Amino acid sequence: MKNVGILDQAVRIVVGVVLLSLIVLVEGSVRWIGLIGLVPLLTGLFSYCPLYSVLGIRTCHP
Repeated sequence: MKNVGILDQAVRIVVGVVLLSLIVLVEGSVRWIGLIGLVPLLTGLFSYCPLYSVLGIRTCHP
């Protein structure tokens, strides 16, 4: 069941891609922080956020 709206979804995908790009653009062990980008990217692609479900938040229309 979707709980992420279109605008929220677009922002998550952009933030996820930017964070993932750190893996390529930054050197050293800090670059692996870019893997955090998988979370917003996947929640944006699937339009579902488990944390929103727990908190009872919906940014999409029913």
